Formats: sequence, structure tokens, C-alpha cells
Amino acid sequence: MKDDFRHRKRVNAVMFAITGVFTVISLSFLFTILGYIAYHGLSSISWSFLVHLPAPLGETGGGIANSIVGSAKVLAVACLIGLPVGVFGAVYLAEFGNNRIGFAIRYCADVLNGVPSIVVGIFAYAICVLPMKHFSALSGSVALAVILIPLVLRTAEEFIRLVPNSIREAALALGVSQWKVVLRVVLPTAARGIMTGAILAVSRIAGETAPLIFTAFGNRFWDSGILQPIATLPHTIFTYAIAPYDDWHRQAWAAALLLMFVVLAGNIAARLLMRSPRGAPR
Repeated sequence: MKDDFRHRKRVNAVMFAITGVFTVISLSFLFTILGYIAYHGLSSISWSFLVHLPAPLGETGGGIANSIVGSAKVLAVACLIGLPVGVFGAVYLAEFGNNRIGFAIRYCADVLNGVPSIVVGIFAYAICVLPMKHFSALSGSVALAVILIPLVLRTAEEFIRLVPNSIREAALALGVSQWKVVLRVVLPTAARGIMTGAILAVSRIAGETAPLIFTAFGNRFWDSGILQPIATLPHTIFTYAIAPYDDWHRQAWAAALLLMFVVLAGNIAARLLMRSPRGAPR
């Protein structure tokens, strides 16, 4: 008996060590990427870099203020399009979707989650850019919203399903109509989880580049509205990275560091929201 116990203990120690090694290896890739980007980009970040427009071609200096504002605009419009569709679609699937229609919607959402973003960009180009006959921020927002919707849909559905049925039954027993139960009981209970999923989804689309190449296209000046081409951080990073100018390369590293910080901040905020005392449905 003692020998068997020692054997199990040795096996447990070996397996624990193996999992620890692979955990360190996986984390090393993450911290290597973060450190490499920080090493190359930190020296180029300054207040001037954040608040000024790009310098004319052939001149050094300048900033990415238009790209920062452009990314914020494109993401805001994408959220206005994608979040309501995703959340209310999740409500339907969680509350009324135990049928063939619900199965088909889930299947399509899962397939759409796996579609390469460049394909989504081509789709947005076909339905937005070609009819409008020019690139625009709105086209970029539509492309990002197409990526955002299935992410929010599936995440929000899972959190809504975590709401105990006893809460629904108690509200229905009091004579509350089902739609009021959903709006005033189920959604507030699952709100923290839905917000977490939304933050993670927005963090995911914030770094998408391929859809914006086909839709928003880019702009070296302040945009005049969502119906005109617009600069965004991912597109600016791509453009500067393939340019033959060393100064643009340094700015690309700095912009990549800024974008990485935004995405990392979104992920940390989502984790903190879920770990808060009210972070999960009760």
C-alpha cells in the first residue's frame, strides 16, 4: 500500500513538473512578444506622437492622432451595430432557441467565428464599398461588426443560460410577463457576464487589420465623417511597417505598443469584472 502511494506521488510530481514546464514555455512566448514590442516602441512614444498628424512624406516626426481617433470612431460604430444584434440574438437563443432555428443560428455563428477576417473584409467591400463607390469608416465598422456579432452572440448566450431557472420561475409566478422577466430580471442578472464578453470581443476586433484594408483604406489627415476614408491604428501599423522609411518603422513599433496596451487593458478589465463579487450571475 505504501509503495503504491509513493508511486502515485512520484507520478503526480512528474506530471505537475511537466505541466509547469509547458506553462512556462507558453508564457515565455507571450512575454517575449510583449517585451520585444515594448523594447522597439517605447522610445518613440511621446505626447507629440499621440496628438499630432503624420508628417509629410520625406519628413521625420509626426504622430498618429488621426489613427487613434479613427480607431475609436470605427470601433464605436461597430459596437453600435454589433452589440445590440449580438445581445438580443443571445436572448432569443437562450430563452426561445431550443428549436431548429436556434440550432441553425448557433451553427452559423460558430462557422462565422472561424471565417478568416480577410474574407469578411472582402464581403464588406462587396456590400459597402462597391455600392458607395468609395472607401469609408462606415464600411470598416460594418466589417468589424460582422466579426463582433457572433463573438457577442455565443458569449452572451452562455451567460444568460447561467441565470438560474428558479429566478425566472419566481418572476413568472408573480404574474410578470415573459418579456419583462427577460428585460428586468434575466438581463440585469447576467449583465456583468455580458459586459465581460463584450469587452473581450471588442478587444479582439480592435486589432483586426485585413478588413480595414478593404474598407476604411486609411487617411493621413483628419477625416470629415464616417462616409470618408479614415485612418486606424492597425492599418497605420501595416502601412508603416512595409514602408522603406526607418522613421515610419519606429512609429509602427510605437503604434503597435499602443494598440497592444489597449487590447491588454481590455482583457484585464474583463478579468477584473468577472472576479468582482458580482461578476457572475447569481
